[in-house]
Amino acid sequence: MEVGVVGKPNVGKSTTFNALTLLDVPMAPYPFTTTTPNRGVGAVRVACPHAEKGAPCDPGNAKCLDGVRWVPVNLVDVPGLVPGAHEGKGLGHKFLDDLRASAGFLQVVDASGATNPEGEIVAPGTSDPSEEVHWLERELVAWVTEILTRDFAKTMRSVELEGAKVEEFLQARLTGLSITPAEVSAALRAVPVDRDRPSTWTASDRARLSEALLRASKPRVVSANKCDRSTPEAVEMLSERSAPIPVVPTCAEAELTLRRASRGNLVRYRPGDPTFEVAPGAPLSDRQERALAEVRAVMKRWGSTGVQAALERLVFGELRQISVFPVEDEARWVDSRGRRLPDVLLVPAGTTAHAMAYRVHTDLGENFIRAIDGRTHRALAAEHPLSDGAVIRVVARK
Repeated sequence: MEVGVVGKPNVGKSTTFNALTLLDVPMAPYPFTTTTPNRGVGAVRVACPHAEKGAPCDPGNAKCLDGVRWVPVNLVDVPGLVPGAHEGKGLGHKFLDDLRASAGFLQVVDASGATNPEGEIVAPGTSDPSEEVHWLERELVAWVTEILTRDFAKTMRSVELEGAKVEEFLQARLTGLSITPAEVSAALRAVPVDRDRPSTWTASDRARLSEALLRASKPRVVSANKCDRSTPEAVEMLSERSAPIPVVPTCAEAELTLRRASRGNLVRYRPGDPTFEVAPGAPLSDRQERALAEVRAVMKRWGSTGVQAALERLVFGELRQISVFPVEDEARWVDSRGRRLPDVLLVPAGTTAHAMAYRVHTDLGENFIRAIDGRTHRALAAEHPLSDGAVIRVVARK
């Protein structure tokens, strides 16, 4: 699964990306610091069930710290967007094309209102951060609408003459955007268009359908960055004006400071925690002590830096991912090498046992017989939906 880190220039996208991945991509207070997409790996937290066995796990794809598994999530930080990108302004279509594979977007905005639409620094409070949310919506809708309507009249007449289903046309046309058939169906239910006569769809119909497709397939969470220079009242107003898109106050600079200090063994901090501790005997300079004091003040005011919370709100809240632990021995919860709970998968809520088998290995999916619940030891049919934190063995034909 890939998450796009998006937003206009100079709002802290690259700082957020650095904090989540600890990759040192360029950061500077001027537009278009990022001109090509940066890719890295972040992580989200899920509970590890190893304590139920009274023995430690043997992590493979996701490390375990104090009973918490850190599950990898691919992140892409793309060049900053400016109004009119779908018309080629700024970095234009290149920016939009970099987002095709993303399952959802973490949109970083400047909660302090200190950058104009082009990403240039202005006086704090003179720019409305909620407008960033709305014009990104407009850019994305215009982008999808343009893809949807290429040779629209001619193509739709062919669909009608051949008696084809419009769902199949939409799925084929939008396949490059990683939009599933279920998401196409959800969008068509949300927009009252004539499915039998798509050639009659107006420009407004196509735009509303594009908006519904985006909401069904690529949800967003707003990371209200630079909250240390804003107020709770301003963030609350941003939340009201951005609804129904969730807003999480964040301070990416504080999070990056803590993660680097933790990597240098100067502090004890786990991403997402509400506080941190200076490591005993840490050789802090006066400058480092001042920086950590500022970070502590941010966390006291806002509860945390918010960066980890924003990513997890997107992954678990909007993308509705759950964790599943595949094993080969349902009694001991180990794989063929004797490793206990080696791997954990993120899958959409409602994923069936059979679908999960394909995620583990194509051969398991194609030769699926049944699954076995590691806790109850009951057999699960192919279409049985899995629960969050499930420990599952797949039984397949040899």
